[in-house]
Amino acid sequence: MAQNQLKKLLGVGFGVAVTIGGTIGTGILRKPGPIAQDIGDPTLIIGVWLLVGVYALVGSLSVMELGTMLPSAGAWYVYARRAFGNYAGFLIGVSSWLGSVAAMAFGASVMSEYLSVLAPALLGHEKLVAIGILAAFVAFHWLGVKSASRAQEIMSVLKAAGLLAFVVVCFAVTPSHPAPAVELTRPIAQTGLWVGILAALQSVFYTYDGWHTAAYFAEEDVDPSRNLPRSMVSGVLLIIGIYVLVNLALLYVLPVQQLAGSKLAAADAVQTLFGPGSAKVVTLLLMVSIMGIINAQIMFNPRVIYAMGRDGLFFRFVTYVNEGGTPAYAVVLTAATSVVLILTNTYSKLSDIATFFFVLCYASGFASLIRLRRAEPDLARPVRAWGYPFSTWALLIASLAFLLGVVIGDFSSSLYALGFVLVSYPIYRVVIR
Repeated sequence: MAQNQLKKLLGVGFGVAVTIGGTIGTGILRKPGPIAQDIGDPTLIIGVWLLVGVYALVGSLSVMELGTMLPSAGAWYVYARRAFGNYAGFLIGVSSWLGSVAAMAFGASVMSEYLSVLAPALLGHEKLVAIGILAAFVAFHWLGVKSASRAQEIMSVLKAAGLLAFVVVCFAVTPSHPAPAVELTRPIAQTGLWVGILAALQSVFYTYDGWHTAAYFAEEDVDPSRNLPRSMVSGVLLIIGIYVLVNLALLYVLPVQQLAGSKLAAADAVQTLFGPGSAKVVTLLLMVSIMGIINAQIMFNPRVIYAMGRDGLFFRFVTYVNEGGTPAYAVVLTAATSVVLILTNTYSKLSDIATFFFVLCYASGFASLIRLRRAEPDLARPVRAWGYPFSTWALLIASLAFLLGVVIGDFSSSLYALGFVLVSYPIYRVVIR
């Protein structure tokens, strides 16, 4: 029997798990090397991770007001549509969905590459393996929200425990193999300190994306007014702690020159401690991390187009919800779009501009909060943004400034994103007809 109503099955434990699972991916293990290359100063490296962490934490305190005031599936899309109308909602909804579709395709492709490292027989078949990974996730999520949410909780615990174990090992074990000297392909921070900091901020922003993930599930939370604030604050604080500890551990084991030349810093650190061959442990940790983030993405991203379809701004068929509470056809369409990106090798280019889409969504959320405070002051607000209006205005200005920085720093990639913004209105007009 066809239905289109999501089920209230989720609580604070899932909210924390999906915040961690939807945020911590491969970035914390892959990005420290490029960031060290861009900045070169350990204090500034930790400062950048903390700065974006504070942004995410204060941002979550603003999103909590929106999520408890408008407890519907879709997060940024819902807030933009309520504050600025259907077109703004359409633009933000599709931007959010496309950015995460590209990220999911990228995650599946990276996971297939790591699988081929562990099982050399898979070499040369990475695309098929990536598609198989997505197909397996679709089949699993078809079973329902209960099994998907439990899997998210388990994978998030394993991910956090694995990273914390890595930190403990880095500080507790005496290196058996000194870090080898590395000939850098380019000098550290050769582009200049401020340009390097901007590039590092872009990398860290991408790594923190997902801090708001619990808000996508407000409609399915048994008590969003109570659970959403707890989920978001607890999740973000845990993420900040893990990110800072991992970076401190890397800097403790690897000289900054060694870190700056590393494509996978965590593997280099483990090899320094335990010798060649030990890096496969990091590969396994990466696999768990990627599985957790794909599981989260294939849960939250379909809910964006589900909400849009329900409002008449997307295909109606995506509003179907199966007996397990999964927006099943939205899940299939989301995964199928990721498969198309994998087959056409376009996910990499979309991933380059994903940061633009993500920060655009952040800015729209903060602008929506300001707009709704003025336009609809009588709306029930179980939770109010901390430090409003100063904190929300500061977040909006910071988001817009960073958005401008992304365009300047990677103008060729940003042109694609700006092009999408320009053509979105004609597409919107066609859709509503």
